[in-house]
Amino acid sequence: MRGEATVLHADLDAFYASVEQRDQPALRGRPVIVGGGVVAAASYEAKMRGVRTAMGVQRALVLCPDAVVVRPRMEAYSAASRAVFAIFHDTTPHVEGLSIDEAFLEVGGLRHIAGTPEQIAVRLRERVRAEAGLAISVGVARTKFLAKVASAVSKPDGLLVVEPDREEAFLHPLPVERLWGVGAVTAEKLHARGIHTVGQLAELEGAIAEQMLGKAAGAHLHALSRLRDPRPVDTTKRHGSIGSQRALGNRSRTVEELGLILTQIVDGLAKRLRDRGSACSTVVLRLRYGDYTKATRSRTLAAPTDRTELLLGVAHDLLAGAAREISARGVTLIGVSLAQLARADAVQPELPIWNDGARLDTALDEVRDRFGSAAVTRAALIGRDAGVSAPRLPEHE
Repeated sequence: MRGEATVLHADLDAFYASVEQRDQPALRGRPVIVGGGVVAAASYEAKMRGVRTAMGVQRALVLCPDAVVVRPRMEAYSAASRAVFAIFHDTTPHVEGLSIDEAFLEVGGLRHIAGTPEQIAVRLRERVRAEAGLAISVGVARTKFLAKVASAVSKPDGLLVVEPDREEAFLHPLPVERLWGVGAVTAEKLHARGIHTVGQLAELEGAIAEQMLGKAAGAHLHALSRLRDPRPVDTTKRHGSIGSQRALGNRSRTVEELGLILTQIVDGLAKRLRDRGSACSTVVLRLRYGDYTKATRSRTLAAPTDRTELLLGVAHDLLAGAAREISARGVTLIGVSLAQLARADAVQPELPIWNDGARLDTALDEVRDRFGSAAVTRAALIGRDAGVSAPRLPEHE
């Protein structure tokens, strides 16, 4: 691991809402909600009143009746992201994008030409403010994990440097929810054992953490709690999975309605898969129920594929398997990830069962690939809102 704090985690603050406030001066200083039926983003003024992402807009307006609701403008957010990433890449060649509004930067080799990591971080924040008109929070530390925690603690519009000699003093008093990978379920398991801070988890033996949380998760979280994170900033990594999700709000939905939404999601993901020259072996369905607990179901195929018809069939099977839970508990979010990606030349040359449905879906794939996703629409989806598709990093990032 590095001997000094040279990793920056840069994270734009309340990104969508901040772009709206930048572009509409009348919104500055006011609570802003970005979304339609569901909150896609909220300004800090709205967050202070209890508004949260994925909350229904109507509920958000009860908490914050004076909020201004604006429709998402994904092209504007993509343009802002490109401008900020251009600054990242002008700062250092070692940039690992995590999403459109955050990245890791390695600046350890720049001391003689650009100054200390803290000085570089100060200039980075100044440039993002001056050239993109946005506030950005930056954490600086020896490891990616600590840098990410530091940027979160410094929000909004802050800078926090965690020097090696005070890493434990910074991390261990924090709640276990700050650990990368601790969600509501894992936090509940830890709280049930009287573990509320990172330091309390670090005091355990690794084997005990693995018994509590499972071998992989327990080992990973225990290592982070003891400041072990050897992962370098990876500038060449290609995403091992692609995904998309849709926040649904609190309105009750039938499994049939969810099936149509799922079809929209998979259609878009399959097109992305072919655009990047990849195939996938595993389909993952992600659900968040009405009580805000999360569930994941997955299935691995016999061979990688990029065909919509096969991916869609697997996704709908996974949804059918969750139908009872959905009916009993409701669902507020649905998403799909395509994982275990491989090169496109691993795709089987033809579908194992060549029927009329397979022929139709393959024809649809070919039309979309040639003329774009909007060139043809399934009859079941005509007139349906396609929802908001979040902008994403270019696939090579």
